[in-house]
Amino acid sequence: MRVIISAGGTGGHIYPALAIARKIMEKEFDSEILYIGTHNRMEKDIVPMHNIRYEAIEIYGLTKSNIGNDIKDLYLIPKAISKCKKIMKEFKPDIVIGVGGYVTFPVIKAAQSLGIKTFIHEQNSIPGKSNKWVAKKADLVGVSFKDSLKYFGDNAIYTGNPTGTKALDNETIPRTKFGLHKNKKCVLFVNGSLGSSVMNELFLPFLKNCENEDYEVLYITGKNYYDDLKNEELSSNVYLEPFVDNLSGLMKDVDLIVSRAGASSIAEITALGLPSIFIPSPYVANNHQYYNALSIKEHKAGELIEQSNVTEETLKKTIDKILSDNKKYKEYKENALKLSVPDSGNIIYNAIKELVEK
Repeated sequence: MRVIISAGGTGGHIYPALAIARKIMEKEFDSEILYIGTHNRMEKDIVPMHNIRYEAIEIYGLTKSNIGNDIKDLYLIPKAISKCKKIMKEFKPDIVIGVGGYVTFPVIKAAQSLGIKTFIHEQNSIPGKSNKWVAKKADLVGVSFKDSLKYFGDNAIYTGNPTGTKALDNETIPRTKFGLHKNKKCVLFVNGSLGSSVMNELFLPFLKNCENEDYEVLYITGKNYYDDLKNEELSSNVYLEPFVDNLSGLMKDVDLIVSRAGASSIAEITALGLPSIFIPSPYVANNHQYYNALSIKEHKAGELIEQSNVTEETLKKTIDKILSDNKKYKEYKENALKLSVPDSGNIIYNAIKELVEK
C-alpha cells in the first residue's frame, strides 16, 4: 500500500499518526509511507527518527491574534496545496490520511482535488478546524470518542485512538523503582515532558500538606522544573521525578493519575483501565480538553477539576473520593476500560484497506 499521512503541531496529532503508520507497515511490510508536515513544528524532528520519509510544507495556523501570519497564510495555503499535488502526482498514493493539525488542510484538499481517497482521524471530542473543513468530502472519518460521531454524519465510524494500543504493549515499570512502597496506594501527577509552571504553582500547597494522607504521590515535574521543586519542603510521602520515558509502563503500576486531558493521554489511561482526575488546559483550541474530560466524567470513568478550581482541598477531596471507596474505584476502572478501544490500530487499518480496495 502507498500511503501519504499528515498530522502536525502537537504530540496529540503526531503520535496517533505514527501509530497508524506503524500498523500499516506491520500488516504490509512492503508499504511505502510518506509523511507531510510543517517546516517548523515538532513533527519535522520526530517523524524522521522513525525512518519515515518526510516532506515539509510552509503553513501557519489561523490564529486571529497573529495578523501577520494570518495574512501570510492566504498566500501560503494555495501554494501548499499546489506543492502537495505535485508530491502526490509523483508518489501516487493509494490513500491520503489526515490526523489533525492545520497542516492537514492543504494535504487533504490536494488529495480530494485529485480524486485520491482520504481518511480523517479525529482524536478529540470536539473536532478541530482543519478536520471539520475537510471531513465533508472525506471518504471516511474515524473518531476517538463516540460523542464525536454526531459532528461527521454518516461517513464516520468509531475507531478509538491508536495510541492506547501502544500503552498496552509497553513493559510495566514498578513504582518501587522510584522509591515508592508496593503496599501503599500511589497517585501519579503528570505535567508533560517539559512541565508546567502554572500547574506546579497550583499543586504546590497540596504537595506540601499531604503528609497525613494514606497514599503516596509520584510527581513528574517535567525537565524544566525539577530543580525548583526539589528545593521545596514537600511532604515526606511525595516523590519527585523530572521525566519518565515509558510513562504508560509506569501507569500500569499506579492507582490513580492526575493529568491534563489531551486525547492521546486519555487513550492510554482508558486502555489501561486507570481511574483519573483530569485538569483540562484552558489554553487549547475550542477548549477541547474540557470536553474530552467531560466525556470521561459523564461515563463515570474519572473526575474533572477545572484549572480555576484547583486547590489543596479540591485535590484532597477528589482523590479521597476515588481511593477511599473500593466499590466506586472498581466502577471507575471498569468504565474506563469500556471507553477504550484496544484494537484501534487494527480497526483503522481494516477501514483504510477496505477504502483502498473499493
